[in-house]
Amino acid sequence: MVAPPSPMKKNQKRTRNPDKRMPLTGHLLELRNRAIVAAVALVLGGVVGWFLYDPVLALLQAPIESISLEEGRTAEVNFASVASPFDMKLKVSLFIGVLVSSPVWLWQVWAFIVPGLTKQERKYAVGFMFAAIPLFLGGAALAWFALPNAVTALTSFTPEGSTNIIPAQDYLSFVMIIIVTFGIAFVLPVLLVALNMLGILSADMIRKSWRWIIVLIFVFAAIASPAPDALSMFFLVIPMALLFLLAWVLCFLGDRRRKKRMIAEGTWVDPADLEDD
Repeated sequence: MVAPPSPMKKNQKRTRNPDKRMPLTGHLLELRNRAIVAAVALVLGGVVGWFLYDPVLALLQAPIESISLEEGRTAEVNFASVASPFDMKLKVSLFIGVLVSSPVWLWQVWAFIVPGLTKQERKYAVGFMFAAIPLFLGGAALAWFALPNAVTALTSFTPEGSTNIIPAQDYLSFVMIIIVTFGIAFVLPVLLVALNMLGILSADMIRKSWRWIIVLIFVFAAIASPAPDALSMFFLVIPMALLFLLAWVLCFLGDRRRKKRMIAEGTWVDPADLEDD
């Protein structure tokens, strides 16, 4: 009959992991390797963006060209200096590269952080990443479809007899702000679920604050959507409201599952009892 392991041996096994922690040089080496992989992905994405520059620029200029064709007003993108066309192509290529390579460099960031998390937190982190990437890209795609309406609405304020000669750099900054803002807005509900899983934010708190959330969504959409018309704003309001509703459902299910587990373990405390105290 084999004797059970002594408590001392169990404690010895538990204390082995700290001795096997990666030294500082190992962390720096891993950081360097992952930074190299991310940089290579960005460069390759930039190369793809370089070859996609002409069709992408044609799509970006389409809303402005439609103003000239449909409304009879002069509207064009202007390159103010000799080097502006090359600078524009380089920036557009890098921006496309960031979007194209986002799954790779986001994974490298998460993979560097994940070893420092617990097993359960690691699952959450990977899940958040796989949720955040398509949501960010989905928001960016929606911004792309909302862009023509935004350009048309904003240039409609041009006085009669005037022309719209838009500097290329300003136009590119305008487009990038819209795309990035829409992408970040779509990722915000994932943050709510993350806070709920960490026990910081409950579904009940979200439910009680739903009026403020709706107001904040409308305010954010009004600021983030540069076009003054309501249609462009609702391009952002409706998807964000649906995503926040989905986030609340996930938080509600998470709270209910957590409550059942705590009741089974005998550690559940009714919040009403705490308020009475």
